[in-house]
Amino acid sequence: MTVNTAVPERDEVLLDETGAKDLAAAALTLARRFAAGATLWCVAPAWEPHAHHVAVEFVHPVIVGKRALPAVALTGPDPVGQARLAVRPGDVIVAIAAAGDPRVRSIMRRAPAWGATTLWIGHGPRPPAGAADHVLWVDEDDPLTPATGRFVLRYHLLWELTHVCFEHPGLLTPDAGGDCAGGVCVTCSDEGRLAEVIGPAGDLGGTLVRTATGEETVDTTLVGPVAPGDLLLVHAGAAITRLDDEEATR
Repeated sequence: MTVNTAVPERDEVLLDETGAKDLAAAALTLARRFAAGATLWCVAPAWEPHAHHVAVEFVHPVIVGKRALPAVALTGPDPVGQARLAVRPGDVIVAIAAAGDPRVRSIMRRAPAWGATTLWIGHGPRPPAGAADHVLWVDEDDPLTPATGRFVLRYHLLWELTHVCFEHPGLLTPDAGGDCAGGVCVTCSDEGRLAEVIGPAGDLGGTLVRTATGEETVDTTLVGPVAPGDLLLVHAGAAITRLDDEEATR
């Protein structure tokens, strides 16, 4: 696929107010993750040039004095498997894809269990609410939209605004309050955590799973037999239910 990087006409509305706010929020999150040591993993199964383009923008900035940021394009026939092996807690996954791409949907569903922040860039019908932490969208159904400068502009601006955040170090520290902000503490509440099954825990018994905090062994008696890749809701060391894809998104 050929990507057109031409600049849109000046009188074209590039971003509405909602789109601008979404972009600013995504850039701030990305800057904070980079400042904490994250790697950006770029996925675009149907539009691989975009994955390479985004990675190059961050790892090889063209403006003198801007820092190079760790970014890698994941390409090939199994992006879910690649992401599962590569992504570590605290990393960021950016997907450039249509909302219906099953491989990207699978990655986005599993990302919370991997401890990753997610960003989805695309066009046409939007992903369902909660499908990603941040969504940057072009609301056009034209199949040629991904090859336009208006589409590419989204991640060019994301790169530029991320560096703007670096120019203001005070922005790079998350707001005080931690996980208990807003009066809800995920540690001491009854909230379940998303987990992805790795396999049997060997001599220890139970099932080895991956969660946002790393690998752990849980009791799966309540949910019955499980297989690698299954998504579970875990609480207090036990799997309390098995989740299908849509439930995991919610």
